[in-house]
Amino acid sequence: MDAQVWARHANPWSGWSRLSILPLLALAIWSRVWIGWWMLIPFSVVLAWTWLNPRLFPPPESTENWMSKGVLGERIWLNRSKRPELLHHAPVIRTLTIATTIGTLLLLVGLALLDLALTTTGLAVAMLSKLWLLDRMVWIYGESGRNQAGSHDQTQN
Repeated sequence: MDAQVWARHANPWSGWSRLSILPLLALAIWSRVWIGWWMLIPFSVVLAWTWLNPRLFPPPESTENWMSKGVLGERIWLNRSKRPELLHHAPVIRTLTIATTIGTLLLLVGLALLDLALTTTGLAVAMLSKLWLLDRMVWIYGESGRNQAGSHDQTQN
C-alpha cells in the first residue's frame, strides 16, 4: 500500500470493518456444504473486500483512537529497520504472529474437515492474537511519538 492508502486505512471504520474478513472468509469456504462450487462467488467477494477495504474510507479526521493508532503503528513497525529503538517489541510480536498463524492453521484444518469446533477455535485464536498484536502496534505508535509517526507515515511505504 502506498502512503495515500495507509492514510485511508487509518480510518477506524476501515480497521474495525476489516475484522470481518476472517469470519466472512471462513463462512464463504464453509458454504461449499450448501452451495457447492458456487462458494467461489462469496469467496471472491471477500477477497475483493480485502483489497477494497483500506481504499474505501477517507483519511480520518482524527487518529486519536485505538484503531487508527494500531494501523499507524503497524506502518511504523513495517519500517522498523529504520527505527532500531522499537526492536525490543520483536519477541512479543513474533510470539503473537506465531499464535495468529497457529490459529489460522487450525481454522483451515477445521474448514477442510468441516469440524465446527476446530474451525471456531482456530478463528478465535487467530482473531484474538491479531487483536493483541494490534494493541502492540498501538504501543509502538505511542512510543514512536505522534510527530515522528505522522511524518514517518507520510514519507514511508
